[in-house]
Amino acid sequence: MSDLETRIRQAKGDEPADLVLKGGRIFDLMTGEMLDGDVAICGDRIVGICEEYQGLKEVDCSGKILVPGFIDTHLHVESSLVTPFEFDRCVTPHGVTTAICDPHEIANVIGAPGIRYFQEASAHTLMDLRVQLSSCVPSTHMETAGAELLADDLRELMGHPSGIGLAEFMNYPGVIHTDPQAMEKIRLFEDAHIDGHAPQLSGRDLNAYISAGIRTEHEATTVEEAREKLRKGMRILIREGSVSKDLHALQPLLTDLTCAYMCLCTDDRNPLDIAEEGHLDYMIRTLISLGSSPLAVYRAASLSAAEAFGLKDRGMIAPGKRADIVVLDDLEKCSIVKVFAGGREVNDTAFATRGTVDPVGRHSVKAPKVTPESFRSGGNHEDTDVIGIMEGKIITEHLHEDIAIVDGDKRPDPARDLARITVIERHGKNGNIASGFVRGFGMKKGAIASTVCHDHHNIVCAGVDYADMSMASNRLAEIEGGFVVTEGGRILAELALPVAGLMSLGTFEEVHDALVDLRAAAKSLGVVLHEPFLQLAFLALPVIPALKITDRGMVDVTRFEIIS
Repeated sequence: MSDLETRIRQAKGDEPADLVLKGGRIFDLMTGEMLDGDVAICGDRIVGICEEYQGLKEVDCSGKILVPGFIDTHLHVESSLVTPFEFDRCVTPHGVTTAICDPHEIANVIGAPGIRYFQEASAHTLMDLRVQLSSCVPSTHMETAGAELLADDLRELMGHPSGIGLAEFMNYPGVIHTDPQAMEKIRLFEDAHIDGHAPQLSGRDLNAYISAGIRTEHEATTVEEAREKLRKGMRILIREGSVSKDLHALQPLLTDLTCAYMCLCTDDRNPLDIAEEGHLDYMIRTLISLGSSPLAVYRAASLSAAEAFGLKDRGMIAPGKRADIVVLDDLEKCSIVKVFAGGREVNDTAFATRGTVDPVGRHSVKAPKVTPESFRSGGNHEDTDVIGIMEGKIITEHLHEDIAIVDGDKRPDPARDLARITVIERHGKNGNIASGFVRGFGMKKGAIASTVCHDHHNIVCAGVDYADMSMASNRLAEIEGGFVVTEGGRILAELALPVAGLMSLGTFEEVHDALVDLRAAAKSLGVVLHEPFLQLAFLALPVIPALKITDRGMVDVTRFEIIS
């Protein structure tokens, strides 16, 4: 940090700036103009634009376009499958200089120490990692998580420099029905920022939800849903993750008029998709290619995001703002040449000189050992509730199929794309095992299993062979969590995630390579989904309609109750 007097002297040109970006053109998000002149930086702040400056260090940006650093307004670092430090190294070169995260994945496994881990890590990352406090741990009463966070627990975590407010309030029935625990958490953050999460909520119920002071929404999946929420004052975060893909559906709503209240987020994006497509840079070029103006898109990616979350010190390349700058070869293609985060050039040297924090949440998989018989599932009638996967969405269909009962068991039926799905409690609380059916994987043989299982992060396994399901589930305990693919009594591929059963201790490049192998192994079973593992994980999230499964059974989310 530079002191006030030094910033003023460097802004006036009375002394050389610490860093000057020379010869580029600034895309001004206030007027839409291209501005000529140097960008002078003192410490982590921009102190001058549109003038000529001398610097102790100068970087030639001739022929380049400069835009403000991008802000990912909602994500879970854990779902990138790497630690915050590897996430920083993976994503910041894509222009993401601020990431607003909700660490509720690790909090559901180990509680407050998981949030503190992210808070401590935020002091060392090149990007500005903002850590919201997780509002719903567990997300509902219909699952067994490894921890519970009440209002008093959140109070102990407040006041950290990385904080903004309360993360996504997923228990929207608790809000609109004034559940006492929900009210206590909201009152704690009544004068702060509260993130929303209310898929398909409309009408008076939506009015009630917003009246609680909830300001953002990343769960809108149609223009009609997003428009109603915009009209009622919510900021719409367009989401494009590895599973939840709403960009194409919502793009027509992003205009020069609406962009002031629209932002971008990834929610959950893994290193495989980041390597193949990109991160927010992918969203930016895709939105522009679909017809949104560059001004609307770059505003949503930075200035509008900063305003939405009260980050008044960023979002523009202007004096006094944080020196988060992306240098581009091409505005519409969002082709990135250099990135500066807080005045530091993002490169291998900068990453190598960061501090670090020891990982937490080791040896967290305490699941019962299962056998093939553990996956049997009977019933008194053939009519059966079936989860229907909708690829590219985390909402599901609530299907019904007649499934014969043979020797007291309803068997998987690959010919009808009916796979067994089972959730096994893995926190050492009760050993619950619940089974049901899912359609949409296309699986012909074998099994896939994971401890990434939103949001309780128990073991979730899908398969058509009980022996393979047993092998995959038991293997997860041996490797401290992760992903496993099995077939014919063999492990075809796996990725260990020993940090709370959610994050690897390896590099993002190593995780990428393992995901390539896992995707190929899943495809060899007949799986047709582009991202089967995160799709599997969301089948256990009982706050997203319409039918899900937890360790306590199948959940009718529209009724917010377990199906008996």
